[in-house]
Amino acid sequence: MNTPTLSNLSDLPELLIPLDAWEEQLDTHLHRLDPFFARSEAREQAKAYLKGLLSPVERKNGWQLAEHLGHRNPYRVQHVLDRAVWDADKVREDVSRFIVEHLGDPEGIGVLDESGFLKKGIHSVGVARQYCGTAGRVENCQVGVFLGYASPKGHTLLDRELYLPVEWVVEQARRDAAKVPPNVDFETKPELAQQMLKRAWAAGVPLAFVTADTVYGQDKRLRACLEDHRQAYVLAVPCDHRVSLEHSRLRVDRRVQRLPASAWQTLSCGAGSKGERLYDWACQPLDAPDVAGFGLWLLARRSLSDPTEVAYYQVFAPSDTPLARMVQVAGTRWTV
Repeated sequence: MNTPTLSNLSDLPELLIPLDAWEEQLDTHLHRLDPFFARSEAREQAKAYLKGLLSPVERKNGWQLAEHLGHRNPYRVQHVLDRAVWDADKVREDVSRFIVEHLGDPEGIGVLDESGFLKKGIHSVGVARQYCGTAGRVENCQVGVFLGYASPKGHTLLDRELYLPVEWVVEQARRDAAKVPPNVDFETKPELAQQMLKRAWAAGVPLAFVTADTVYGQDKRLRACLEDHRQAYVLAVPCDHRVSLEHSRLRVDRRVQRLPASAWQTLSCGAGSKGERLYDWACQPLDAPDVAGFGLWLLARRSLSDPTEVAYYQVFAPSDTPLARMVQVAGTRWTV
């Protein structure tokens, strides 16, 4: 999953696409949207909107994009997002088919994560005072849950769900004003993740592993869903997460503290902006569920510069999975 650098681009002429050819390819892909829009005006505006999102415009709001597209006001941009008739779910299904066709690989990894979108008002669907990873604190924002896809051929976003806080479930007037469908109820972020995974499985997206942070790793129902589907995972868990070992329930941090020095290996979980991301890693087999051919492990990652900085993962994978593969999957989470 290496990314070409300036030093080796000359050896990869197939990656150097002339601008006019790139624009032609983009137009070809945008034509895939044609069947999903009822009117030609909305169809063309949707294509212009997507080109605007790919432009160097610093702020991608309605007014800025409208100015970039040569419009006097943001009405046409807002129309395609708010009032035009088109089926977002059908577009998502087509995107899934495209991703399987071009990036699908037996070694593919699904990456779950969330992101916050800062808002000043109170009317956008799902907006509330809640933790925003973008800001690193509680802010007025929307939160989306995303499923990314990473394979040796590249990585991209695959699916999305908007998180609806509890107050949006009980305030009917607010729901009506924002046109929230009546069948939409409160669901936790791991429950939204399950929905996206089930859609990916149904679409035939090849997933060797799924990985995610502690928001998802500590959820028992999500882990059970993955195990029932025989879906391997490397999920981060908090330090007080308890695992079964020798018929006892132990906190992962206390178990890792007892590991001997010989249990640790220095391995890279992938290349970063400053070179290989090296950590000490240790792996401990756990009491596994009754799933033929699969095992369960506790995986720990320790900082080389600060040995007190430790991260923990629960791993469910084929019994012959080597430590290096678990480490590689854990390191793939950055792609989201």
